[in-house]
Amino acid sequence: MSIHFTHPEELTPEVSEACARLADAGIPLGSQTVLLAGINDDLATIKGLVHGLVKIRVKPHYLYQCDPILGSAHMRTPVEKGLEIIRGLRGYTTGYAVPTYVIDAPGGGGKIPLLPDYTAGRDGEDLLLKNYLGHLYRYPDPGGRMEKQATPRAGVQGQEEGSRS
Repeated sequence: MSIHFTHPEELTPEVSEACARLADAGIPLGSQTVLLAGINDDLATIKGLVHGLVKIRVKPHYLYQCDPILGSAHMRTPVEKGLEIIRGLRGYTTGYAVPTYVIDAPGGGGKIPLLPDYTAGRDGEDLLLKNYLGHLYRYPDPGGRMEKQATPRAGVQGQEEGSRS
């Protein structure tokens, strides 16, 4: 069962009891959260929320980028803010409690997961990795390749979808 939580203050004793009853009945629980400006758009708030959810047996499943719908501009955050939050959670939270940050693509494109870029390139046969603090690490990867893929034109899918309607 997907339950929507936005802020750790929603994790009241009553909510905890209700989730315990559902979990005890064998119902798997997952949370979907929309990232909202001024409400939950900082690491401390989301960290408190996901840690609290795990305590009441609810898996933090999705962190959604707020959709660009009419009237929502004041609630939207830059995508980089969501990536910053996910990067911070990786350093202080078990992977089980880190939600997948997604954009629900306009025009029926589905949920597209976004991850911070943790690869910093190659040096000889070493893969260079960047952790949640931005520190670089070498990982021996003989024969590994990191070829850049061609970048499709921005908005092509959305333009094609929009032109059919």
